[in-house]
Amino acid sequence: MTARILQNPWRLLLAINAAVIAGVFVHKIQLPPYVPYIHLLVDYHFGFIKRALIGAIVALFTDKVPVWLVFALGGAAWLMTLGLYARLFQKTFGFTAKTLPLFVFIAGSPFFFKNFMHTLGHFDIYGCALAIILLLMPADSLLFVATAALFSIILVLIHHIHLLMYVPTIITIVVTRHYLAYGLNRGNVAFGCIAFVLVSALFFAAQFLGTMPIPEADFVAYLKTRMADPSRNDLLQFAYIWYQPLAKEITDTWAWLPHNSLGMPVFALLIWLHTPLWRYFAKLIGALASETHRRLVIAALVGVSLAYLVMFAMVFDYSRWISNWAVCMFLILHAVKMLPAKQETALIPGEDQRTNIFGLILTLIPRVGIVRPF
Repeated sequence: MTARILQNPWRLLLAINAAVIAGVFVHKIQLPPYVPYIHLLVDYHFGFIKRALIGAIVALFTDKVPVWLVFALGGAAWLMTLGLYARLFQKTFGFTAKTLPLFVFIAGSPFFFKNFMHTLGHFDIYGCALAIILLLMPADSLLFVATAALFSIILVLIHHIHLLMYVPTIITIVVTRHYLAYGLNRGNVAFGCIAFVLVSALFFAAQFLGTMPIPEADFVAYLKTRMADPSRNDLLQFAYIWYQPLAKEITDTWAWLPHNSLGMPVFALLIWLHTPLWRYFAKLIGALASETHRRLVIAALVGVSLAYLVMFAMVFDYSRWISNWAVCMFLILHAVKMLPAKQETALIPGEDQRTNIFGLILTLIPRVGIVRPF
């Protein structure tokens, strides 16, 4: 039995991943939710401001926000996203012994659900969940494009950085599933362009017009009225982010760059450990039936990566950005698999010793982190 497990360990690696995620959850709920909690307090009480949609929705149901709500909402979003991704994987590849290594490399990656558990309560996972829904729903009408535009608007209202984080991936999914699959015409192209302009305009409004219009002391006083425990002043220490201009964020990022860039070799190592997955992705692109599709997919991958490069220059949550970049690559892989191919692409081999070692190492890594690795 031991020899059989060593020869085909993927079920065991899946079980280990589940245990690691449980451990990350236990650790996470013991930490103060500084940034996620304050986002549940901020709403549109003083007019249109950035980063306020989730807090405004919470305000519809309760006047007082307990700390545990961060973990309840974050946990619900995590479970929903896991369920959506499991359905997506089943739809795209199916769950068999041959597809299990691919599932472990993606779902068990420290970039994906394990890191979403570590960042429980942050807004990143909402972009992933909405992108998965777009990969699951029918794409043969303008309703699909309109839904993608609506999702992008929601994400920008949650946090305007989603314009760089998940909106480029949503655009890639729309182009791949709708425009490449069903063709271009004047109507759907014009609709897509208008949607893009509206989402971009909302981003600039949130970025430059969405600052809090009252003094910070008054803002903090209002937030305390919404806290279940107003004595927790430590949870309000990030109120300044509703006042901080973009120039200050960029200045801080570049000031910390020499220190934070020390983690780059670790990120490179983690990406390299996914080599079997990247090889499969490259073969998947190479197997596409249309040369135009191949070129557009490569251009989309470059575009999404450039958006993350801009984020790296603006905000220094590097571990989160690199993790979400990887998640975007995983989701685009599914979109590419839905395109017509000239031949079937061989899956990640489950019997290869090097692949097994890489899978084991990735399984044992509990998370990537928020700013610096681990």
